Amino acid sequence: MSMLPYGGTLVSRMVTEEEQERLLDEQRGAPSIMLNAWQCSDLYLLGVGAYSPLRGFMNSEVYRSVVETMHLPNGLPWTIPITLAVRDADAEGIRVGQRVLLNHCSGAAVGILDVEEKYCIDNRKEALAVYRTDDANHPGVAKLLAMGSVLLAGEVRVFGDRFSTEFAEFERTPAETRAIFDRRGWRTVAAFQTRNPVHRAHEYLQKCALEIVDGLLLHPLVGDTAATDIPASIRMKCYRVLLESYYPQHRVLLSVLPAAMRYAGPREAIFHAIVRRNYGCTHFIVGRDHAGVGNYYGSYDAQKIFNEIETDTLGIQPLFFENAFFCKTCKQMATSKTCPHSEVERVSLSGTSLRQMLREGKLPPPEFTRPEVAEILLQAAKHHEL
Repeated sequence: MSMLPYGGTLVSRMVTEEEQERLLDEQRGAPSIMLNAWQCSDLYLLGVGAYSPLRGFMNSEVYRSVVETMHLPNGLPWTIPITLAVRDADAEGIRVGQRVLLNHCSGAAVGILDVEEKYCIDNRKEALAVYRTDDANHPGVAKLLAMGSVLLAGEVRVFGDRFSTEFAEFERTPAETRAIFDRRGWRTVAAFQTRNPVHRAHEYLQKCALEIVDGLLLHPLVGDTAATDIPASIRMKCYRVLLESYYPQHRVLLSVLPAAMRYAGPREAIFHAIVRRNYGCTHFIVGRDHAGVGNYYGSYDAQKIFNEIETDTLGIQPLFFENAFFCKTCKQMATSKTCPHSEVERVSLSGTSLRQMLREGKLPPPEFTRPEVAEILLQAAKHHEL
């Protein structure tokens, strides 16, 4: 598989400090928009090229093509609209052809948008197409429905060289991960997307992948997630202790993805694969219920959707795995493809039962999660951080 960026060229919309000062000086008195956490993540990822070949927020033609056909107008598969929704009151004061300042919710300027188009959408129609539901209990749908229905389109320029300082040590741009892969001589790299601690089942999938590729990119998402997800700061402690004790250091790279979690299930699985191709990966691990939430998607819908996409055009090889577990009879990790024993022999915990166990001060069993990870989660629960 090709390690070329999606569309052939790695986009960069980041500006130098000098350019930033000049642009800010030119923008004095110009209209500005306050971005939410989701939009800030999208802006940054546009800037570093994680969303290549996109150079800014989608116009109406691109938006309709993505929502209705899961492709960009040029035929490249693309499944998630990357748009900038604004409140009606803000939209009224903005004209096509204007340059608009983009501000973080803290008030700091984070970028510039050259407004090429202003158009309206049906948020509910987008929800049904992208999320397969318009139920406001779905966290991604809830955020979409709460956003304005007026969108601004155009190319962006992005300020700052990092998304945040919290995980600066592990925050790498696509250009930086690609350089590391090259230095390490990795010709094939499998990416693992996660918004959870890595438990034994995830570890098993990753190590199966390591048997067939040169390296693993453990790429946890640390942008905006649902309130029920374990905070990124705690998850990062889990990843670090796990990698220190149970993985070959020279074959794994831990790097954060400052993206917002949309919980779009199948469509987000394709999207996550495309983003990892831009980071230089050749393979992408897709397990059970990838990017799912609640009961909105079937357990393996995120794998089945790859049959609807031209994998050659996608340019990254999906690796499909069934649900993994520890079998007490086999005395090892397995899936239903390799283990003949019944459910009662399989050690597995739901997120709800894991949280309950931690709240009661009990360590999850070592067959489910490594003791070092269990201890971090238990301490977090004791301090009411979960």
